[in-house]
Amino acid sequence: MESYLPDEDVTSSVAEEAMQLLFKFDNIQFPDPEKPKFTFIDLFAGIGGFRIAMQNNGGKCVFSSEWDKMAQRTYAANFGEIPFGDITKEETKSWIPEKFDVLCGGFPCQPFSIAGVSKKNSLGRKHGFEDERQGNLFFHIADIIEQHRPKAFFLENVKNLVSHDRGNTFKVIKETLEGLGYTFYSKVLNGKHFVPQHRERTFMVGFDKKIFYGKETFSFPTLPEPAIKIKDILQKDPLEKYTLSDLLWKYLQDYSKKHKEKGNGFGYGLVDLNGISRTLSARYYKDGSEILIPQKNKNPRRLTIEECALLQGYPKGFVTDKVSMNQAYKQFGNSVVVPLVQAIGTEIAKVLNQKKIRAGS
Repeated sequence: MESYLPDEDVTSSVAEEAMQLLFKFDNIQFPDPEKPKFTFIDLFAGIGGFRIAMQNNGGKCVFSSEWDKMAQRTYAANFGEIPFGDITKEETKSWIPEKFDVLCGGFPCQPFSIAGVSKKNSLGRKHGFEDERQGNLFFHIADIIEQHRPKAFFLENVKNLVSHDRGNTFKVIKETLEGLGYTFYSKVLNGKHFVPQHRERTFMVGFDKKIFYGKETFSFPTLPEPAIKIKDILQKDPLEKYTLSDLLWKYLQDYSKKHKEKGNGFGYGLVDLNGISRTLSARYYKDGSEILIPQKNKNPRRLTIEECALLQGYPKGFVTDKVSMNQAYKQFGNSVVVPLVQAIGTEIAKVLNQKKIRAGS
């Protein structure tokens, strides 16, 4: 059957379920492993960074959920599966298999990010767990863990999660998961060890004490020395549309000059080709100012979509052309660094592959 990608107006749970069950995809770019070693679910799946990483570790995805319809299109084009939508709805949760080994999820960052908190404060809005729309999404993760009792969880969020609200937000997350009978490991790790980008994120991992009795041997991986430079991922002849117009380039220079005169550090980031870039953000589509590539005798340019994919560690062949350029920029800006997630997933898989640890042993 010909591949089908969801239209923007597909919102009802009935249509969602029908697409999951009826439509099959040909030529899947990243299929499940033939002989999986464990199963996992992919919550807040985005475009599939967690999925690629866990599949590379021998995992089979048995459920995926992502509410953004444009991200669903990219996900479907690569994995042959349209993710279910809003995970806060009971009808969506009802499709989660009763048993699976690992719950994976990079739950939305905005309620806990520095930028998100600043923006909400300026608008007089609540944030963190007080955010009525987004802040409670963690508790839906906790509910799913409590109901299905996976062997492990694997979560990701922004670096600022650990310090938000004087550490209270992170304390609630940790105590909630421990209260469900899971161990809790956390660490802030930087994607620069695998890709030429400074990108720090908080990772959280835990294992069911009813299975491992808190005696599992887990530690976050020792990361390799950074070796890839930004020039290593650049295309030789990018299209002219990625070069900044004279008007935009002048605006960015004037903006930077104005803030430097005020003693502020705001402004564009012209990349050292022998170094690494700033953090790629979901706002990159607006002007690309945080990561600009210098060009000889020309205005600097933005990264191409393919370069954004490489900057996040996605493999060659990852399909990016099912959405607009702006949407693709947002999707990669919201993504995880795939090889970093894979390195952590390798350590999780080692624990899962251990024989069941018996009490008292």
